[in-house]
Amino acid sequence: MRVVVLMGGKSSEREISLKTGKAVSKALKELGHEVIELDLTEDLPCKLEKVKPDKVFIALHGKYGEDGCVQGLLEVMGIPYTGTGVLGSAVSMDKDLTKKVLSFHGISTPKWLAVKSSDGIDWHLYPAIVKPASQGSSVGLYMVNDITELERAVRKVLEIDRKALIEEFIEGEDVTVGVLKGEALPPIRVLPKGKLYDYESKYTKGMTRYEIYDDDFLAKKLQNLTLKIADILDLKDFSRIDFRVDREGEYYFLEINTIPGMTELSLLPMACKEKGIDFKELINIIIS
Repeated sequence: MRVVVLMGGKSSEREISLKTGKAVSKALKELGHEVIELDLTEDLPCKLEKVKPDKVFIALHGKYGEDGCVQGLLEVMGIPYTGTGVLGSAVSMDKDLTKKVLSFHGISTPKWLAVKSSDGIDWHLYPAIVKPASQGSSVGLYMVNDITELERAVRKVLEIDRKALIEEFIEGEDVTVGVLKGEALPPIRVLPKGKLYDYESKYTKGMTRYEIYDDDFLAKKLQNLTLKIADILDLKDFSRIDFRVDREGEYYFLEINTIPGMTELSLLPMACKEKGIDFKELINIIIS
């Protein structure tokens, strides 16, 4: 199969996307596919028309890659691609919109407020988390303890996104659950050395410890909820959903990764390994 691996792009997650793309390309080549690596540039339609791939493996993260834009282009050109479609990608990319949809379906999520200005914010729950509504990789993530810190963090977030999300901080731990072709993978407990699982914790070796979730009862509940969310938002092929579990064992939806990272520190390959699926097999399952 002739496969284009689409990577890079213009988002703040470009470097992570390039790492994902290189790892995916290597695996595809070892699987015997003809692989063409392309960056997301303005002349992409011309490049795709020239290459005429059988399929595009989207290894982009963030804006233009996970928000439905590239998926729409490929739909128009009639080129098959990996991952979630236009609508599911667009909704899942916007954390505010995702929370609204899932709250409608009765799924618990921390209390939140989406703002487009730092003026006149009506928020009284501290500590709180401030983050971009449409970014990934924990870019622009802040914990704040009062209105002064909150307004400052919102201003910083609005420099990189049009909308800032203010979210109630839940004391507890982060747990993430991957989905591969309709099957929920073993949940992984995320244990950063610091208070937050931010960009540095996520991509610096030794800054975070990861463990397969050892509470079988809660793990099953999280897996079932993950599949429900994936069905509501029509997630395809592979994805990863993040939760916060408090000290009483109550769990709260946080966000969706429609194109999870595939680097050496990435969580989806880690969960697959627990299931006996190595990286090359994971890529083969996704592309098939």
